[in-house]
Amino acid sequence: MRVLLIEDDTLLGDAIRDQVAADGHAVDWVSRLADARDHLAVATYDLILLDLMLPDGRGLDFLRNRRVAGDVSPVIILTARDQISDRIAGLNAGADDYLVKPFDLEELSARLRAVARRYAGNPNPLLAIGNLQIDMAARTILPATGSRDSRPITLTAREWALFEAFIQHPGTLLSKSQLEDRLYAFGAEVESNTIEVYVSRLRKKLGSGVITTERGLGYRLGVA
Repeated sequence: MRVLLIEDDTLLGDAIRDQVAADGHAVDWVSRLADARDHLAVATYDLILLDLMLPDGRGLDFLRNRRVAGDVSPVIILTARDQISDRIAGLNAGADDYLVKPFDLEELSARLRAVARRYAGNPNPLLAIGNLQIDMAARTILPATGSRDSRPITLTAREWALFEAFIQHPGTLLSKSQLEDRLYAFGAEVESNTIEVYVSRLRKKLGSGVITTERGLGYRLGVA
């Protein structure tokens, strides 16, 4: 996923960025709402992590304005405000989840995946694609029951992030640039053949038909 982190605490922001990046997602981190608006004007984000108290404004006002403008991007609020009234206000403003600081980074990863599944239209973490049994929550892949090799298939964080992009958009043709956006934050150096390399790796691990190529256009989820 491409994630926008809006957090002005340097230590916490650094830890969150590293955690989300380690999960294989592209992360852009800003500390001001003005910078967040600039990023949102030029990039599409799959999820926003939003602090409520920023140097140049209130996160709730920012969220309400985004929702009024028609932005449906999933938002998880990250805040030290732990009163029930604060949580209700955040959810009523359009947040999809509310996480109180301090929180465990693994819990953040789990909530991020859960929100992403809901927006992809399937909150069930268990999926079957061709002869693969996939647990999105545990990030595990098993061959179908009865296969000669029943050992789990291991993907790297980047391989999983790319595969997840296809799972979340079944039947959709995804361009090379769209897939690069899922893997790289602003300013990151992107090798020209990165997507081709990762698609090749996924085919070797999951089956040659798991991703199909439409030459000159992009890639689409197939059947393993």
